Amino acid sequence: MLTIPVVVACLAGLASAALDQYPMATKPHAFVDSITSACSSDVPASCQNTTPVADLCCFEAPGGMIVQTQLREVSPSLGPSNSWTIHGLRPDRPACDRTFSENCDPSRDYTDIGDLLQDQGAADTLSFMDKYWVGFNDENEDFWEVSRRSPQSAFPDSCALSDWHEWKTHGTCFSTLNPSCIASDSPKGSEAVAFFQSVVRLFKTLPTYDFLASAGITPSASKTYTHAAMTEALKAATGYAPALKCESHVKLSAVEYYFNLKGSVIDGEFIPIDLPYTVTISLDAPDQGSCASSGIKYSPKAGGSITTTSLPSKGTIHSSMTGGLLFGGKWSTQALATYHFSRMIHTFTMSTSKGECGISDEQLACGDSVGTLAFSAVTSSGSMLISFSGTTESSSDKIPSGSAQETVFADGDHSMQYILSNFAS
Repeated sequence: MLTIPVVVACLAGLASAALDQYPMATKPHAFVDSITSACSSDVPASCQNTTPVADLCCFEAPGGMIVQTQLREVSPSLGPSNSWTIHGLRPDRPACDRTFSENCDPSRDYTDIGDLLQDQGAADTLSFMDKYWVGFNDENEDFWEVSRRSPQSAFPDSCALSDWHEWKTHGTCFSTLNPSCIASDSPKGSEAVAFFQSVVRLFKTLPTYDFLASAGITPSASKTYTHAAMTEALKAATGYAPALKCESHVKLSAVEYYFNLKGSVIDGEFIPIDLPYTVTISLDAPDQGSCASSGIKYSPKAGGSITTTSLPSKGTIHSSMTGGLLFGGKWSTQALATYHFSRMIHTFTMSTSKGECGISDEQLACGDSVGTLAFSAVTSSGSMLISFSGTTESSSDKIPSGSAQETVFADGDHSMQYILSNFAS
């Protein structure tokens, strides 16, 4: 187990590292790939050495901790409804200050990850990634290869979701994946193949959805959970506690698992760090998350996002209570506005004669100064429901009547809760 003296040793400048994947239940995971590192079993674990280590092919440095993140993507709904999805793997610095190197080797900015995996016998890994390591609008290849920014307003307060970094941004920064550490007769890009295989295999051993469900914690449109209950459920299943990430402190969006690494990313042992019991220094690292102590919403994907080919090009938006939306995004019982929908694959944007529509300060609005938001649509009992900011639930302070217009909030926290649905015009 990582202790504070070890962290201080890393701060003193000793080479160190960690791993970004799920924690283990009772022992570290050792993975053996077709590509091997030939590292000795008696090498020290990163951040746990007492003297400097010279062989950085078998000792991850300068990354101090490795952070693996899983995402709970509900707006748009990505991946299976009974699973979280993979975000990636990054090496953090030994100072444990949540900083990390990026884009470490432009010469290895591969743009053919799918082909690399297929050509080097990792078709099964590629198939799994297509299902569990997914990007918006089926842009999976871009997600795996390069840093890609998701629509910011879709994840308004989430540091975990604002930038998606994969091979180019983080994979090239692992010292144990340097091409000089791979056999000279290996095909080009084999270190990237090894990276993706290791990430996938770690992810498979840590089914967050199942861990929570075994403790009776399942996605719900109405029920909320405490931080302690969720953390304890994950610790009971794995033996180690990760960091929970929440948008606006209450919308569960990601989980981060912290590790040290003994040996190489290719086939080493990923040694988990038990966050709540090892973090007692003022550096606030490893990060203990961004969720509130209670009232955490674990939103369902049930119904899922639909392929937007079934979405009309224009239509009106109705409230499940009464009336619907006007041109500026307000709720009213007056004549409804016509909304125009620009389809992507799993998401779409909306606009009216006022301008593009989005969420600002948790409020729906349409106009020239409003940032565009990628909305998603879900089906329920034959209806097409509008989903944004991770939920299909909207709310206002009161029901409109006459010429009154009410603000639409992207949550269920106000006195009148309702669902918005689309009708073709």
